[in-house]
Amino acid sequence: MSFIKEFREFAVKGNVMDLAVGVIIGAAFGKIVDSVVNDLIMPIVGLVFGKLDFSNLFVVLGTVPDGIPRTLDALKKAGIPVFAYGNFITVAVNFAILAFIIFLMVKQINRLKRETPTAPAATPEDVVLLREIRDSLQQKR
Repeated sequence: MSFIKEFREFAVKGNVMDLAVGVIIGAAFGKIVDSVVNDLIMPIVGLVFGKLDFSNLFVVLGTVPDGIPRTLDALKKAGIPVFAYGNFITVAVNFAILAFIIFLMVKQINRLKRETPTAPAATPEDVVLLREIRDSLQQKR
């Protein structure tokens, strides 16, 4: 089997295609969650905690030369080491929200699966014949 033919069979398998679709949807869903957190939730959290913006929380680990503003972007551009724990808090909140939304989705899917009544499986023909034989023997007694 040639390398190209083997690769084509691998790439066209259903599981690989399902995984690709899942990754693409996951990336788009991640962007939606980032927007929800950054544009909707964090401003409310900042309002509650007194105009707190987590993305600008950091500790400077080096010396800052004169003339460089003490903002996270300016310090990073200047190459000064910065412990940006606010960014970590933002990412952790994003993860918690994403995990909660996925939990709700899985819970809903499981609930829908339980509600759909499933028809009982058809009894195999040999079992039906054995039951008929049993019933006819019981009637003769």
